[in-house]
Amino acid sequence: LNALLVQPMYILLRETLRHYTGRRAEGMSIASGLRHARLTAAAAGFLSAAAGLAFLVIAWRWTRWHGTPLDLARPLYLVIPAIANSVVIVAAYAAVASVISGLADAAMAETEDLEIDASPVAEGQTWRVAHLSDVHVVGEGYGFRIESGREGPRGNERFHAVLAKLNAIHAEQPLDAILFSGDMTDAGRSSEWAEFLDALEAYPTLLAISLMLPGNHDVNIIDRANPARLELPWSSARQLRCLRVLSAMEQVHGQRSRSMSGDDFAAHQTLTQSLTPHRETLRRFATGGGFRRALAVERIWSEAFPQIVPPSAPDGLGFLLLDTNADTHFSFTNALGFLSVRQAHAVEAAMQAYPKACWVIAMHHHMLEYPRAAKALSMRIGTALINGSWAVRNLEHNGHRFVVMHGHRHVDWLGRCGEVRIISGPSAVMGATDTKPSYFLIHTLHGAEGKLAIARPQRVDLAPISRSRQPTSSAAETSKAG
Repeated sequence: LNALLVQPMYILLRETLRHYTGRRAEGMSIASGLRHARLTAAAAGFLSAAAGLAFLVIAWRWTRWHGTPLDLARPLYLVIPAIANSVVIVAAYAAVASVISGLADAAMAETEDLEIDASPVAEGQTWRVAHLSDVHVVGEGYGFRIESGREGPRGNERFHAVLAKLNAIHAEQPLDAILFSGDMTDAGRSSEWAEFLDALEAYPTLLAISLMLPGNHDVNIIDRANPARLELPWSSARQLRCLRVLSAMEQVHGQRSRSMSGDDFAAHQTLTQSLTPHRETLRRFATGGGFRRALAVERIWSEAFPQIVPPSAPDGLGFLLLDTNADTHFSFTNALGFLSVRQAHAVEAAMQAYPKACWVIAMHHHMLEYPRAAKALSMRIGTALINGSWAVRNLEHNGHRFVVMHGHRHVDWLGRCGEVRIISGPSAVMGATDTKPSYFLIHTLHGAEGKLAIARPQRVDLAPISRSRQPTSSAAETSKAG
């Protein structure tokens, strides 16, 4: 109920209120902005509760809360009361849960820009993490990406330039990890994964330290040429896209990451080991499909996350790779996110198992809206992590030990919500044509006594991609003959 009804309705009302009232309140002080955020959260909770109570009142006249043995002789007469009773119960729960959600959001801190101390940390360990996100590799030389249209990035030259730049940086000053926080491909196609893996495998030293997690474009894009297409709930197409992600993740870090199942970390298997017993099922599904095999793939997918890359030392840096993609079957809702309770519990278990370690919690979706005006309301509600506020409240007590890194919005932002520090990774590919400059960030993290500090990131600029076309061989020969 929370995932399918309460949170989506509440988020829709909250972000709508903040979007339209926030336009009139631009330039407000920090205190006024916090008060505005709290008022809109509480108002959204009460409005959502009012909608639930309205359904309750409408359905109440058809309810029946007691019966007799004679009713069993006329079971069809119980259908309407049963439906009405269900509506009343669900509406009552939704009303109460909406008020609780609104008041909980009103009581929590709001997002704000993160102030970073410029002075270096003298003690403890230091790690360098290159954060890449939303590279949207396409499977053809001049393919147009879904979000770019004919005026956006073309081809994969920008991604190749990113890897070449990273290889040079890594040779001069080694990196500890390269994190791809989702949307490695533009539509999860086989040809796109082949292009991505071929490009990455050309740099073995980078491949050896790369980590990745699924984005909505990797698993939820139904048809890049038809955004309005509906995927039938019993279709196995999404499971096939998930299988491609698992195959790519195994190829990149299958021996380094572990699937978290249970609290016994010594018994956790690597991703490769956890997939080995299922290889025949996966092969048969990839070649012949099938409803039962699709269900098996869905189970394997859900059990694969979160992936954990344990710290190399008790006080080292570990990575938790989450899947925050909502299971949708409609292109217009492909960008929504949701963090499962099981994954949240697994994050807590990992931190308890390594009490002195620091962590990077990696996900695709942004947990909360940034403290800046969104371009459109659709950006606020169509790309949200539906239960992001809940996730922040559940993680906040360990906020000094980790940083959240995500992508999805294609912009860079360093901020915080209470004790939870959040880093949004820019896209070095999207946002402008290849003839425009772009950049990505390398983050330096310091850990000492179980506390994680963040230094000012290193910005790596990329030059525009030249689009000068070379003449074809026949044209060149004609030119020479002339």
